[in-house]
Amino acid sequence: MLMNTPPHSTSSAKTILYYWEDMAVGDVRDLGSITPSRAETIAFAEQFDPQPFHLDDDAAKASVFGALSASGWHTCSMAMRLMVTNFLQQSSSLGSPGLEGIKWLKPVFPGDTLRLTSTVLEKRPMRSRPTVGLVRTQWSMFNQHGDQVLHMEGWGMFGRRQPQPPTDTSASAG
Repeated sequence: MLMNTPPHSTSSAKTILYYWEDMAVGDVRDLGSITPSRAETIAFAEQFDPQPFHLDDDAAKASVFGALSASGWHTCSMAMRLMVTNFLQQSSSLGSPGLEGIKWLKPVFPGDTLRLTSTVLEKRPMRSRPTVGLVRTQWSMFNQHGDQVLHMEGWGMFGRRQPQPPTDTSASAG
C-alpha cells in the first residue's frame, strides 16, 4: 500500500497540535493519499469481505464492477488510516460515538490513487463532559480521475484546551 504520508510513529509521547477549539465550521483538511495494491485488495477481502468480485478476476469481470474491486470496508479502512496518520495522531482525539452515514459512490480498483479530505460541518461542547467537544465531519475520498468514491459523515470527540465549568441543568427557567 503506497501512502503519501509520513511514516507511522511508535513513540508514546504525543504532541497535541489540534484541540477542539482549533477546529472551525467550514475547515477543509487534505488528509493525504493512498494506493491499494492488488495483493492488499485480495488480502483484505480474504479476511474481512470474501465476496467473489473482491477475490477472483473472472467473478469480478462478470459482476457489476467489471473488474476486481476493493471492498467498501477496505476503502473505509484506508480512509481511517489517512485520518489517523495525517490528523488524529496530532489531535486531542478521544474517539467517536459513531458515523451517521457511509456511501460507496464508485468502485475502487487496485492501483487507484485515493485522496481524502475532511470538512468540519458543525461543532459543540459536550453537555455531559465539559472537557470534551464534539465535531461533526464529512469525509470525501476521490480517485485519481477526480471521481468521488466514498462519502462519510460522523461525530468525533476531542479534548478541549480550555474546559468550561459544567452548566447547572437542574434549575429550570420559570
